[in-house]
Amino acid sequence: MTRVLLTGAAGFIGGHIRSALEPNHDVVAIDAMLASAHGHSGEHGSGEYGSGDTSSGESGRDITRVDVRDHAALVELLAGVDVVCHQAAVVGAGVNSADAPAYASHNDFGTAVLLAAMAETGCTRLVLASSMVVYGEGKYRNAAGDLVMPGPRTRLADGIFENTDPATGDVLDWALVEEDAELRPRSTYAASKVAQENYALAWSLATGGSVTALRYHNVYGPHMPRNTPYSGVAAMFRSSLEAGTAPQVYEDGNQARDFVHVSDIAAANTAAIDAALPGFTALNVSSGHPITIGEVASTLSDACRGPAPEITGQYRPGDVRHIVASPEKARRTLGFVAAISPEQGLREFATAPLRDAEGTGAPRV
Repeated sequence: MTRVLLTGAAGFIGGHIRSALEPNHDVVAIDAMLASAHGHSGEHGSGEYGSGDTSSGESGRDITRVDVRDHAALVELLAGVDVVCHQAAVVGAGVNSADAPAYASHNDFGTAVLLAAMAETGCTRLVLASSMVVYGEGKYRNAAGDLVMPGPRTRLADGIFENTDPATGDVLDWALVEEDAELRPRSTYAASKVAQENYALAWSLATGGSVTALRYHNVYGPHMPRNTPYSGVAAMFRSSLEAGTAPQVYEDGNQARDFVHVSDIAAANTAAIDAALPGFTALNVSSGHPITIGEVASTLSDACRGPAPEITGQYRPGDVRHIVASPEKARRTLGFVAAISPEQGLREFATAPLRDAEGTGAPRV
């Protein structure tokens, strides 16, 4: 039986991965229980972690409380481990520049410590939770079908939201992003995910170890955190509907995304662990069924029989217009095909239980 060290095991995604793995894998589950993900009840005091202490996750199963920046604790836990499934991270786009040290410390330094501990203990396989945010603005073509890098969106205040060709001013069409696309992070979180991949690639080259970096697209599903500045948009829409208010949709609602159910994320991780791909491999993990943000809001409103979404025209300058993944490489290399379409999954998500995180913001330690 494959022995897996699962970091972030008490989290939204980590908990689903653990459930998928445990019937056929020996799982060592660890989590730092940060308040930003679990509320203040998850932390000891102001955020100090006792290596080796145990607590119960939402499922009631024991989880060892360990910060992935604790090298000594990781070395002890890695004994006999065949593969690390690394989900632990501070997530979300970040609210302001004060969040940057948290992303750099927990995501980048934490991953570097983990990789060093793996090298020390001879564990040579890593499955890494990455994200579609590493691609930045996504991929676009002009009317002739040529790839074009769009310029900055400078007329958001005028309600002009689409990306345009810098040479002609013509509106560009989005295209599916493949894994060989240039990485252009546009947020602190995205920068930290690119750094995680780079550290993992360097570790792979130095040690001969293997890395499968799974670039998740917009993940949603049961036990997702409720409305916080770091929640996904689907959970924020859900929270509005629970409060009896209309979901607030930014821009014109036509932003294209790929929403992938958390059970499919768990299936992709299981497949990556079992496949043991050599070297460094990056894979999109997506549903393969693009949907607009407006359609997400409408689907949830209909399923909840709640107020219709409001298209606000508001915007965030750092947001990308469209980003949709190609799922083909994951299908070819892992045999992974998402089982749940966004339409089906979002309707079920409309009444699914959510996690009661307290919206404390990014950690400061």
